[in-house]
Amino acid sequence: MSNMNKKIYVMLLILFLALMAIPSGYLIRVKLNEAKSNSALLPAIYRDDASHLNLTRVRLLVNAAEQPEQLHKQLKALLQYAQQNHLNIALAGAKHSMGGQSISPDGIVINMLPYRAMQFDVEQNILTIGSGATWQDAIQYLDRYGKSIAIMQSFSNFSIGGSISVNGHGWQKNAAPISSSIVSFTLMLADGNIVNCSRQQNPELFKLVIGGYGLFGIILDVKLKVVDNTALKFHSVSLKPAQYHETYQALVTEQEHIQFAYGRLKISNKGFLQQATLNYFEKTNQAPVALAQQAPKNEEIRRIVFRGSVNNEYGKRLRWDLENALNLILPYSTFSRNEILSEDAALIENHDPNSTDILHEYFIPKQQLAGFIEDIKPILHNSPLDLLNITIREVKKDSDAYMNYAREDVFGLVFLFNQRKNVQQEQQMKVLSNQLLDVALQHHGTFYLPYRLHISPEKMRRAYPQAQQFFALKKKYDPNEIFSNQLYNYYAP
Repeated sequence: MSNMNKKIYVMLLILFLALMAIPSGYLIRVKLNEAKSNSALLPAIYRDDASHLNLTRVRLLVNAAEQPEQLHKQLKALLQYAQQNHLNIALAGAKHSMGGQSISPDGIVINMLPYRAMQFDVEQNILTIGSGATWQDAIQYLDRYGKSIAIMQSFSNFSIGGSISVNGHGWQKNAAPISSSIVSFTLMLADGNIVNCSRQQNPELFKLVIGGYGLFGIILDVKLKVVDNTALKFHSVSLKPAQYHETYQALVTEQEHIQFAYGRLKISNKGFLQQATLNYFEKTNQAPVALAQQAPKNEEIRRIVFRGSVNNEYGKRLRWDLENALNLILPYSTFSRNEILSEDAALIENHDPNSTDILHEYFIPKQQLAGFIEDIKPILHNSPLDLLNITIREVKKDSDAYMNYAREDVFGLVFLFNQRKNVQQEQQMKVLSNQLLDVALQHHGTFYLPYRLHISPEKMRRAYPQAQQFFALKKKYDPNEIFSNQLYNYYAP
Protein backbone atom coordinates (compact mmCIF):
# COMPACT_ATOMS: atom_id res chain seq x y z
CA MET A 1 0.00 0.00 0.00
CA SER A 2 1.48 3.42 -0.97
CA ASN A 3 2.07 6.14 1.61
CA MET A 4 -0.80 8.18 0.14
CA ASN A 5 -3.20 5.23 0.39
CA LYS A 6 -2.08 4.61 3.96
CA LYS A 7 -2.87 8.22 4.86
CA ILE A 8 -6.33 7.97 3.28
CA TYR A 9 -6.90 4.68 5.07
CA VAL A 10 -5.98 6.16 8.48
CA MET A 11 -8.15 9.24 7.85
CA LEU A 12 -11.15 7.03 7.04
CA LEU A 13 -10.51 5.01 10.17
CA ILE A 14 -10.38 8.14 12.36
CA LEU A 15 -13.50 9.57 10.67
CA PHE A 16 -15.43 6.35 11.23
CA LEU A 17 -14.54 6.16 14.91
CA ALA A 18 -15.37 9.82 15.45
CA LEU A 19 -18.73 9.59 13.70
CA MET A 20 -19.66 6.47 15.66
CA ALA A 21 -19.39 8.58 18.81
CA ILE A 22 -21.72 11.30 17.50
CA PRO A 23 -25.45 10.93 18.25
CA SER A 24 -27.44 10.53 15.06
CA GLY A 25 -29.34 13.77 15.74
CA TYR A 26 -26.18 15.74 14.94
CA LEU A 27 -25.67 14.18 11.54
CA ILE A 28 -27.03 15.76 8.41
CA ARG A 29 -29.46 13.27 6.93
CA VAL A 30 -29.64 13.08 3.17
CA LYS A 31 -32.44 11.00 1.72
CA LEU A 32 -31.55 9.31 -1.51
CA ASN A 33 -34.10 8.22 -4.08
CA GLU A 34 -33.79 4.52 -3.49
CA ALA A 35 -34.61 2.27 -6.41
CA LYS A 36 -37.63 0.11 -5.68
CA SER A 37 -37.72 -3.55 -6.56
CA ASN A 38 -39.93 -4.58 -9.45
CA SER A 39 -42.31 -6.32 -7.08
CA ALA A 40 -43.21 -3.01 -5.43
CA LEU A 41 -44.63 -1.78 -8.74
CA LEU A 42 -46.82 -4.82 -9.35
CA PRO A 43 -50.37 -5.46 -8.11
CA ALA A 44 -50.86 -6.94 -4.65
CA ILE A 45 -51.65 -10.36 -6.12
CA TYR A 46 -47.90 -10.84 -6.58
CA ARG A 47 -45.74 -11.75 -3.61
CA ASP A 48 -42.01 -11.92 -3.10
CA ASP A 49 -39.77 -12.57 -0.11
CA ALA A 50 -36.39 -11.41 1.15
CA SER A 51 -34.59 -13.13 -1.73
CA HIS A 52 -36.14 -10.73 -4.29
CA LEU A 53 -35.93 -13.71 -6.64
CA ASN A 54 -39.26 -15.31 -5.90
CA LEU A 55 -41.99 -13.14 -7.41
CA THR A 56 -45.10 -15.34 -7.44
CA ARG A 57 -48.73 -14.80 -8.36
CA VAL A 58 -51.23 -15.54 -5.58
CA ARG A 59 -55.03 -15.62 -5.66
CA LEU A 60 -55.73 -13.64 -2.50
CA LEU A 61 -53.76 -11.62 0.04
CA VAL A 62 -55.46 -11.04 3.39
CA ASN A 63 -54.30 -8.96 6.34
CA ALA A 64 -55.07 -10.63 9.66
CA ALA A 65 -57.51 -8.89 12.02
CA GLU A 66 -56.05 -7.14 15.05
CA GLN A 67 -58.43 -8.43 17.75
CA PRO A 68 -58.64 -12.11 18.81
CA GLU A 69 -62.40 -12.62 18.30
CA GLN A 70 -62.36 -10.97 14.90
CA LEU A 71 -59.24 -12.89 13.93
CA HIS A 72 -60.75 -16.26 14.83
CA LYS A 73 -63.88 -15.57 12.76
CA GLN A 74 -61.82 -14.28 9.85
CA LEU A 75 -59.47 -17.26 9.79
CA LYS A 76 -62.28 -19.81 10.04
CA ALA A 77 -64.03 -18.13 7.09
CA LEU A 78 -60.80 -18.22 5.07
CA LEU A 79 -60.27 -21.90 5.83
CA GLN A 80 -63.81 -22.69 4.70
CA TYR A 81 -63.31 -20.62 1.54
CA ALA A 82 -60.05 -22.43 0.79
CA GLN A 83 -61.70 -25.83 1.28
CA GLN A 84 -64.61 -24.98 -1.00
CA ASN A 85 -62.41 -23.53 -3.74
CA HIS A 86 -59.56 -26.07 -3.48
CA LEU A 87 -57.00 -23.41 -2.60
CA ASN A 88 -53.93 -23.60 -0.41
CA ILE A 89 -53.06 -21.19 2.39
CA ALA A 90 -49.59 -19.85 3.22
CA LEU A 91 -48.79 -17.78 6.30
CA ALA A 92 -46.55 -14.73 6.20
CA GLY A 93 -44.94 -12.40 8.71
CA ALA A 94 -41.92 -10.24 8.01
CA LYS A 95 -41.10 -12.41 4.92
CA HIS A 96 -37.42 -12.89 5.72
CA SER A 97 -37.36 -16.43 4.36
CA MET A 98 -35.86 -16.79 0.89
CA GLY A 99 -37.39 -19.82 -0.77
CA GLY A 100 -41.13 -19.20 -0.91
CA GLN A 101 -41.79 -20.52 2.60
CA SER A 102 -44.39 -17.74 3.01
CA ILE A 103 -45.92 -18.04 -0.47
CA SER A 104 -48.51 -20.44 -1.90
CA PRO A 105 -48.61 -20.14 -5.71
CA ASP A 106 -52.11 -19.20 -6.90
CA GLY A 107 -53.30 -19.63 -3.32
CA ILE A 108 -54.15 -17.49 -0.31
CA VAL A 109 -51.51 -15.65 1.69
CA ILE A 110 -52.46 -14.48 5.18
CA ASN A 111 -50.34 -11.60 6.45
CA MET A 112 -50.26 -12.12 10.22
CA LEU A 113 -48.36 -8.90 11.07
CA PRO A 114 -51.42 -6.91 12.23
CA TYR A 115 -52.12 -9.38 15.05
CA ARG A 116 -49.90 -8.04 17.85
CA ALA A 117 -51.85 -8.41 21.12
CA MET A 118 -49.61 -8.56 24.22
CA GLN A 119 -50.01 -9.29 27.92
CA PHE A 120 -47.33 -9.80 30.57
CA ASP A 121 -47.78 -12.04 33.61
CA VAL A 122 -45.48 -10.41 36.16
CA GLU A 123 -45.73 -13.25 38.68
CA GLN A 124 -45.00 -16.06 36.22
CA ASN A 125 -42.56 -14.03 34.09
CA ILE A 126 -44.40 -15.07 30.92
CA LEU A 127 -45.28 -12.88 27.95
CA THR A 128 -48.40 -13.78 25.94
CA ILE A 129 -48.05 -12.29 22.48
CA GLY A 130 -49.82 -12.41 19.11
CA SER A 131 -47.90 -14.28 16.43
CA GLY A 132 -47.83 -11.26 14.11
CA ALA A 133 -45.92 -9.10 16.57
CA THR A 134 -42.25 -8.50 15.91
CA TRP A 135 -39.51 -9.06 18.42
CA GLN A 136 -39.05 -5.28 18.51
CA ASP A 137 -42.69 -4.92 19.61
CA ALA A 138 -42.00 -7.38 22.41
CA ILE A 139 -38.71 -5.73 23.45
CA GLN A 140 -40.25 -2.27 23.72
CA TYR A 141 -43.22 -3.65 25.65
CA LEU A 142 -41.09 -5.64 28.11
CA ASP A 143 -38.59 -2.83 28.59
CA ARG A 144 -41.19 -0.95 30.65
CA TYR A 145 -41.20 -3.87 33.11
CA GLY A 146 -37.42 -4.17 33.26
CA LYS A 147 -37.65 -7.45 31.32
CA SER A 148 -36.19 -8.80 28.10
CA ILE A 149 -36.54 -11.60 25.55
CA ALA A 150 -34.85 -14.85 26.57
CA ILE A 151 -33.93 -16.13 23.08
CA MET A 152 -34.32 -14.43 19.71
CA GLN A 153 -32.55 -13.98 16.40
CA SER A 154 -29.99 -11.26 15.76
CA PHE A 155 -32.48 -8.85 14.15
CA SER A 156 -35.59 -7.62 15.93
CA ASN A 157 -37.91 -6.98 12.97
CA PHE A 158 -38.80 -10.66 12.42
CA SER A 159 -42.25 -11.81 13.53
CA ILE A 160 -42.81 -14.09 16.52
CA GLY A 161 -44.84 -16.59 14.47
CA GLY A 162 -42.29 -16.57 11.68
CA SER A 163 -39.41 -17.21 14.06
CA ILE A 164 -41.26 -20.12 15.65
CA SER A 165 -42.10 -21.54 12.22
CA VAL A 166 -38.41 -21.64 11.28
CA ASN A 167 -37.33 -22.39 14.89
CA GLY A 168 -34.81 -19.58 14.76
CA HIS A 169 -31.90 -19.40 17.15
CA GLY A 170 -30.10 -16.50 18.72
CA TRP A 171 -26.63 -15.72 20.00
CA GLN A 172 -27.48 -16.03 23.67
CA LYS A 173 -24.93 -18.05 25.64
CA ASN A 174 -25.68 -21.74 26.30
CA ALA A 175 -29.07 -21.50 24.59
CA ALA A 176 -30.99 -23.95 22.42
CA PRO A 177 -33.15 -22.50 19.61
CA ILE A 178 -36.21 -20.33 20.29
CA SER A 179 -38.26 -23.47 20.92
CA SER A 180 -36.71 -23.82 24.38
CA SER A 181 -38.20 -20.47 25.50
CA ILE A 182 -41.75 -21.33 24.36
CA VAL A 183 -44.15 -22.34 27.13
CA SER A 184 -47.13 -22.99 24.84
CA PHE A 185 -49.10 -21.59 21.91
CA THR A 186 -52.62 -21.76 20.53
CA LEU A 187 -53.04 -23.17 17.03
CA MET A 188 -55.94 -23.06 14.58
CA LEU A 189 -56.10 -26.33 12.67
CA ALA A 190 -57.28 -26.82 9.10
CA ASP A 191 -60.83 -27.62 10.31
CA GLY A 192 -61.03 -24.30 12.21
CA ASN A 193 -60.68 -25.81 15.69
CA ILE A 194 -58.30 -24.10 18.11
CA VAL A 195 -56.03 -26.24 20.29
CA ASN A 196 -53.43 -25.46 22.91
CA CYS A 197 -49.97 -26.91 22.23
CA SER A 198 -47.27 -27.44 24.85
CA ARG A 199 -44.95 -30.15 26.06
CA GLN A 200 -47.91 -31.56 28.02
CA GLN A 201 -50.88 -30.77 25.73
CA ASN A 202 -50.78 -32.00 22.13
CA PRO A 203 -47.01 -32.59 22.44
CA GLU A 204 -46.69 -34.06 18.95
CA LEU A 205 -48.22 -30.95 17.37
CA PHE A 206 -46.03 -28.78 19.58
CA LYS A 207 -42.91 -30.43 18.16
CA LEU A 208 -44.18 -30.35 14.57
CA VAL A 209 -45.30 -26.70 14.51
CA ILE A 210 -41.96 -25.45 15.88
CA GLY A 211 -39.83 -25.41 12.76
CA GLY A 212 -42.86 -26.61 10.80
CA TYR A 213 -43.01 -23.70 8.31
CA GLY A 214 -46.74 -23.07 8.78
CA LEU A 215 -47.73 -26.49 7.44
CA PHE A 216 -49.80 -27.68 10.41
CA GLY A 217 -51.97 -24.70 11.31
CA ILE A 218 -52.04 -21.02 12.15
CA ILE A 219 -50.11 -19.96 15.26
CA LEU A 220 -52.27 -17.50 17.20
CA ASP A 221 -51.03 -16.59 20.69
CA VAL A 222 -47.66 -17.58 22.11
CA LYS A 223 -46.50 -17.77 25.73
CA LEU A 224 -42.78 -17.02 26.05
CA LYS A 225 -40.39 -17.13 28.98
CA VAL A 226 -38.72 -13.78 29.61
CA VAL A 227 -35.62 -12.72 31.57
CA ASP A 228 -34.38 -9.59 33.31
CA ASN A 229 -33.08 -6.69 31.29
CA THR A 230 -29.46 -6.17 32.36
CA ALA A 231 -26.50 -3.89 31.71
CA LEU A 232 -23.71 -5.47 29.65
CA LYS A 233 -20.13 -4.66 28.69
CA PHE A 234 -18.58 -5.67 25.39
CA HIS A 235 -15.35 -7.63 25.00
CA SER A 236 -13.53 -8.86 21.90
CA VAL A 237 -10.51 -11.06 21.27
CA SER A 238 -8.67 -11.91 18.05
CA LEU A 239 -7.74 -15.53 17.41
CA LYS A 240 -7.18 -18.22 14.82
CA PRO A 241 -10.24 -20.24 13.72
CA ALA A 242 -8.54 -23.41 14.97
CA GLN A 243 -8.59 -21.89 18.47
CA TYR A 244 -12.23 -20.84 18.40
CA HIS A 245 -13.85 -23.80 20.15
CA GLU A 246 -11.32 -23.92 22.97
CA THR A 247 -11.35 -20.14 23.44
CA TYR A 248 -15.15 -20.03 23.40
CA GLN A 249 -15.25 -22.66 26.12
CA ALA A 250 -12.86 -20.70 28.33
CA LEU A 251 -14.12 -17.14 27.78
CA VAL A 252 -17.85 -17.74 27.31
CA THR A 253 -19.12 -21.15 28.40
CA GLU A 254 -17.23 -21.27 31.70
CA GLN A 255 -17.90 -17.63 32.64
CA GLU A 256 -21.09 -17.15 34.63
CA HIS A 257 -21.79 -13.52 33.72
CA ILE A 258 -21.52 -13.77 29.91
CA GLN A 259 -24.92 -13.38 28.21
CA PHE A 260 -24.21 -13.00 24.47
CA ALA A 261 -21.42 -14.21 22.20
CA TYR A 262 -20.69 -14.43 18.49
CA GLY A 263 -17.68 -14.87 16.24
CA ARG A 264 -16.73 -13.37 12.91
CA LEU A 265 -14.33 -14.70 10.28
CA LYS A 266 -12.10 -12.51 8.14
CA ILE A 267 -13.24 -12.70 4.51
CA SER A 268 -10.88 -10.37 2.65
CA ASN A 269 -8.36 -12.08 0.38
CA LYS A 270 -5.47 -11.18 2.67
CA GLY A 271 -5.76 -13.69 5.50
CA PHE A 272 -8.92 -15.26 4.09
CA LEU A 273 -10.58 -17.36 6.84
CA GLN A 274 -7.29 -17.32 8.74
CA GLN A 275 -8.34 -14.82 11.38
CA ALA A 276 -11.42 -14.53 13.59
CA THR A 277 -12.82 -12.44 16.40
CA LEU A 278 -14.78 -13.71 19.38
CA ASN A 279 -17.10 -11.02 20.69
CA TYR A 280 -19.07 -11.30 23.91
CA PHE A 281 -21.13 -9.27 26.39
CA GLU A 282 -20.64 -9.54 30.15
CA LYS A 283 -23.25 -8.71 32.76
CA THR A 284 -22.37 -5.80 35.07
CA ASN A 285 -23.81 -4.57 38.36
CA GLN A 286 -25.05 -1.34 36.78
CA ALA A 287 -28.74 -0.67 36.24
CA PRO A 288 -29.73 -0.84 32.54
CA VAL A 289 -30.92 2.38 30.91
CA ALA A 290 -34.49 2.14 29.61
CA LEU A 291 -34.86 2.28 25.83
CA ALA A 292 -36.99 5.43 26.05
CA GLN A 293 -34.10 7.27 27.78
CA GLN A 294 -31.39 6.28 25.31
CA ALA A 295 -30.03 8.53 22.60
CA PRO A 296 -30.97 7.56 19.02
CA LYS A 297 -28.61 5.06 17.42
CA ASN A 298 -26.24 6.24 14.75
CA GLU A 299 -26.41 3.50 12.11
CA GLU A 300 -25.61 5.51 8.97
CA ILE A 301 -21.87 4.97 9.02
CA ARG A 302 -22.13 1.28 9.90
CA ARG A 303 -24.40 0.78 6.92
CA ILE A 304 -22.09 2.71 4.57
CA VAL A 305 -19.08 0.66 5.66
CA PHE A 306 -20.94 -2.65 5.30
CA ARG A 307 -22.40 -1.90 1.86
CA GLY A 308 -19.03 -0.49 0.77
CA SER A 309 -17.58 -4.00 1.08
CA VAL A 310 -19.82 -5.40 -1.70
CA ASN A 311 -17.64 -6.60 -4.59
CA ASN A 312 -14.80 -4.54 -3.14
CA GLU A 313 -11.67 -6.16 -1.71
CA TYR A 314 -10.42 -2.86 -0.31
CA GLY A 315 -13.84 -2.30 1.29
CA LYS A 316 -13.70 -5.72 2.96
CA ARG A 317 -10.26 -5.03 4.41
CA LEU A 318 -11.33 -1.58 5.56
CA ARG A 319 -14.45 -2.96 7.23
CA TRP A 320 -12.46 -5.63 9.11
CA ASP A 321 -9.93 -3.05 10.35
CA LEU A 322 -12.62 -0.54 11.29
CA GLU A 323 -14.58 -3.12 13.26
CA ASN A 324 -11.48 -4.30 15.08
CA ALA A 325 -10.54 -0.71 15.90
CA LEU A 326 -14.04 -0.09 17.19
CA ASN A 327 -13.79 -3.23 19.34
CA LEU A 328 -10.99 -1.48 21.24
CA ILE A 329 -13.36 1.36 22.15
CA LEU A 330 -16.58 -0.50 22.93
CA PRO A 331 -15.38 -2.11 26.22
CA TYR A 332 -15.59 1.39 27.73
CA SER A 333 -19.30 1.48 26.91
CA THR A 334 -22.23 -0.17 28.66
CA PHE A 335 -25.32 -1.40 26.83
CA SER A 336 -28.65 -2.69 28.03
CA ARG A 337 -29.68 -6.17 26.95
CA ASN A 338 -32.71 -4.70 25.18
CA GLU A 339 -30.54 -2.17 23.38
CA ILE A 340 -28.34 -4.94 22.00
CA LEU A 341 -31.37 -6.94 20.86
CA SER A 342 -32.99 -3.91 19.16
CA GLU A 343 -31.21 -4.14 15.84
CA ASP A 344 -33.07 -3.86 12.55
CA ALA A 345 -32.19 -5.84 9.42
CA ALA A 346 -32.32 -2.52 7.54
CA LEU A 347 -28.79 -1.95 8.88
CA ILE A 348 -27.39 -4.20 6.14
CA GLU A 349 -30.29 -4.17 3.64
CA ASN A 350 -29.41 -4.17 -0.05
CA HIS A 351 -31.07 -1.35 -2.04
CA ASP A 352 -29.50 -2.24 -5.39
CA PRO A 353 -32.36 -3.29 -7.73
CA ASN A 354 -29.98 -5.42 -9.81
CA SER A 355 -28.57 -7.57 -7.03
CA THR A 356 -29.71 -9.32 -3.88
CA ASP A 357 -28.17 -10.67 -0.67
CA ILE A 358 -28.60 -14.36 0.05
CA LEU A 359 -28.15 -16.15 3.37
CA HIS A 360 -26.91 -19.68 4.04
CA GLU A 361 -26.43 -21.34 7.40
CA TYR A 362 -24.70 -24.58 8.30
CA PHE A 363 -24.76 -26.22 11.72
CA ILE A 364 -21.50 -27.96 12.60
CA PRO A 365 -20.70 -30.03 15.70
CA LYS A 366 -18.36 -27.99 17.85
CA GLN A 367 -15.41 -30.34 17.56
CA GLN A 368 -15.70 -30.24 13.75
CA LEU A 369 -15.62 -26.43 13.40
CA ALA A 370 -11.94 -25.97 12.55
CA GLY A 371 -12.02 -28.77 9.96
CA PHE A 372 -15.15 -27.40 8.34
CA ILE A 373 -13.65 -23.91 8.00
CA GLU A 374 -10.47 -25.33 6.51
CA ASP A 375 -12.39 -27.45 3.98
CA ILE A 376 -14.61 -24.63 2.71
CA LYS A 377 -11.70 -22.28 1.98
CA PRO A 378 -11.04 -23.49 -1.60
CA ILE A 379 -14.77 -23.64 -2.37
CA LEU A 380 -15.40 -20.05 -1.31
CA HIS A 381 -12.14 -18.83 -2.84
CA ASN A 382 -13.03 -20.31 -6.24
CA SER A 383 -16.66 -19.20 -6.26
CA PRO A 384 -17.54 -16.19 -8.46
CA LEU A 385 -20.11 -15.07 -5.88
CA ASP A 386 -19.30 -12.23 -3.51
CA LEU A 387 -19.02 -13.28 0.14
CA LEU A 388 -19.98 -10.44 2.49
CA ASN A 389 -19.93 -11.98 5.95
CA ILE A 390 -19.55 -15.12 8.06
CA THR A 391 -20.60 -15.11 11.70
CA ILE A 392 -20.43 -17.97 14.20
CA ARG A 393 -23.11 -18.57 16.85
CA GLU A 394 -23.42 -21.31 19.42
CA VAL A 395 -26.62 -23.40 19.42
CA LYS A 396 -27.23 -25.95 22.16
CA LYS A 397 -28.93 -29.29 21.49
CA ASP A 398 -32.62 -28.92 20.57
CA SER A 399 -34.96 -31.44 22.19
CA ASP A 400 -38.20 -29.73 21.14
CA ALA A 401 -38.53 -29.35 17.37
CA TYR A 402 -39.34 -32.40 15.21
CA MET A 403 -37.24 -31.05 12.33
CA ASN A 404 -34.37 -30.12 14.63
CA TYR A 405 -31.09 -29.03 13.11
CA ALA A 406 -29.15 -28.99 16.40
CA ARG A 407 -29.18 -32.65 17.37
CA GLU A 408 -26.13 -32.00 19.51
CA ASP A 409 -24.32 -28.83 20.58
CA VAL A 410 -23.27 -27.04 17.39
CA PHE A 411 -21.88 -23.82 16.00
CA GLY A 412 -24.11 -22.18 13.40
CA LEU A 413 -22.13 -20.49 10.62
CA VAL A 414 -24.19 -17.79 8.92
CA PHE A 415 -22.99 -16.82 5.44
CA LEU A 416 -24.14 -13.72 3.57
CA PHE A 417 -23.53 -13.51 -0.19
CA ASN A 418 -24.31 -10.89 -2.79
CA GLN A 419 -25.48 -12.12 -6.19
CA ARG A 420 -26.79 -10.53 -9.35
CA LYS A 421 -30.44 -11.13 -10.26
CA ASN A 422 -29.73 -13.26 -13.30
CA VAL A 423 -29.88 -16.91 -14.30
CA GLN A 424 -26.11 -17.34 -14.36
CA GLN A 425 -25.54 -16.25 -10.77
CA GLU A 426 -28.60 -18.11 -9.53
CA GLN A 427 -27.10 -21.30 -10.98
CA GLN A 428 -23.72 -20.46 -9.45
CA MET A 429 -25.42 -20.00 -6.08
CA LYS A 430 -27.09 -23.40 -6.43
CA VAL A 431 -23.72 -25.03 -7.15
CA LEU A 432 -22.14 -23.25 -4.18
CA SER A 433 -24.99 -24.27 -1.83
CA ASN A 434 -24.51 -27.93 -2.71
CA GLN A 435 -20.73 -27.76 -2.38
CA LEU A 436 -20.98 -26.20 1.09
CA LEU A 437 -23.62 -28.68 2.23
CA ASP A 438 -21.47 -31.60 1.03
CA VAL A 439 -18.69 -30.38 3.31
CA ALA A 440 -21.16 -29.86 6.17
CA LEU A 441 -22.43 -33.43 5.78
CA GLN A 442 -18.85 -34.74 5.78
CA HIS A 443 -18.45 -33.03 9.16
CA HIS A 444 -21.75 -34.50 10.48
CA GLY A 445 -23.53 -31.17 10.15
CA THR A 446 -26.69 -29.95 8.47
CA PHE A 447 -28.16 -26.81 6.90
CA TYR A 448 -30.96 -24.33 7.61
CA LEU A 449 -34.21 -24.68 5.65
CA PRO A 450 -35.57 -21.07 5.41
CA TYR A 451 -33.33 -20.15 2.50
CA ARG A 452 -33.19 -20.82 -1.25
CA LEU A 453 -34.47 -24.22 -2.41
CA HIS A 454 -31.15 -25.22 -3.96
CA ILE A 455 -30.75 -28.56 -2.23
CA SER A 456 -32.41 -31.58 -3.82
CA PRO A 457 -35.14 -33.43 -1.86
CA GLU A 458 -32.88 -36.49 -1.74
CA LYS A 459 -29.94 -34.58 -0.27
CA MET A 460 -32.24 -32.69 2.11
CA ARG A 461 -33.29 -36.05 3.55
CA ARG A 462 -29.65 -36.89 4.18
CA ALA A 463 -29.42 -33.75 6.30
CA TYR A 464 -32.87 -34.30 7.84
CA PRO A 465 -33.51 -38.07 8.01
CA GLN A 466 -36.75 -37.38 9.92
CA ALA A 467 -38.21 -35.46 6.93
CA GLN A 468 -40.19 -38.36 5.46
CA GLN A 469 -42.04 -38.97 8.72
CA PHE A 470 -42.51 -35.22 9.16
CA PHE A 471 -44.36 -35.01 5.83
CA ALA A 472 -46.40 -38.10 6.72
CA LEU A 473 -47.52 -36.44 9.95
CA LYS A 474 -48.43 -33.35 7.93
CA LYS A 475 -51.07 -35.48 6.17
CA LYS A 476 -52.32 -36.73 9.55
CA TYR A 477 -53.14 -33.22 10.79
CA ASP A 478 -53.96 -31.60 7.43
CA PRO A 479 -55.22 -34.42 5.17
CA ASN A 480 -56.42 -32.03 2.45
CA GLU A 481 -53.12 -30.15 2.47
CA ILE A 482 -54.77 -26.78 2.99
CA PHE A 483 -51.59 -25.31 4.46
CA SER A 484 -48.88 -25.23 1.83
CA ASN A 485 -46.01 -23.19 0.45
CA GLN A 486 -43.18 -23.51 -2.02
CA LEU A 487 -40.93 -25.35 0.43
CA TYR A 488 -43.61 -28.01 0.89
CA ASN A 489 -44.28 -28.25 -2.86
CA TYR A 490 -40.57 -28.82 -3.50
CA TYR A 491 -39.56 -31.14 -0.67
CA ALA A 492 -42.67 -33.14 0.22
CA PRO A 493 -43.01 -35.24 -2.99
